Amino acid sequence: MARIQILELPTEHRGDDTITPFALVIDRAESSLMDPEGPTLKAMQSNLAERLGARAVLIFEETIEIPANEVPVDPDGYPLKIRVEGDFETFHEQVQDEIRKAQAEMGGAGLRRSV
Repeated sequence: MARIQILELPTEHRGDDTITPFALVIDRAESSLMDPEGPTLKAMQSNLAERLGARAVLIFEETIEIPANEVPVDPDGYPLKIRVEGDFETFHEQVQDEIRKAQAEMGGAGLRRSV
């Protein structure tokens, strides 16, 4: 049975708009799809791409694996969830250092209060 995958292409920036183009990948297609008596494969791909807004439609008889579409799984076969935590202790120290530096620069600049 045929399988449909989406291959995201690099994001394009046009002014304030961003567009993420894609290509549609159909693999495990039946060989009858490539029948020379039927509509030409190229015309069908072009028509389908235009109708779906894809940059291209790629059709293969064999299985094509797109690494970006793989979901990592844990040893039990469940989707792996990754949690990223910030190092707030180091961040706090950096902020404090910058505050001390700014205070020292202001104190050494000869600023005087007017009374």
